[in-house]
Amino acid sequence: MAELRYTLNTQLEQLHTRYTGTGHPDMTKYEWLQHQHRDTASAIIGHPSLLAYISVADNECQARERFEVIERMLQPCGKPPAKTDD
Repeated sequence: MAELRYTLNTQLEQLHTRYTGTGHPDMTKYEWLQHQHRDTASAIIGHPSLLAYISVADNECQARERFEVIERMLQPCGKPPAKTDD
C-alpha cells in the first residue's frame, strides 16, 4: 500500500512539473484563474482561425490583435490580491 501511495505522489509531481496549469492544493483562486486566462490566450494565439475571428470582431489587423492578446497575458486578471498573514 505504501508503494502505491509513493507512485501516485511521484506521478502527480511529474504531472505538475510538466503542466504548470494543473494546480496544486495550495493554489489560490486568483492563481487558478490566471492560469485559465493565460491558457485561453495562448490557444487564441496558437490557432490562426481563432485569431482571425477575434480580429474581425474587433475590427483590427491580426498582428495588432496578437500583440494585444500577448500583452494581456502579463496580468490577465489584474493585480494580485494583497496577501494576508495567517
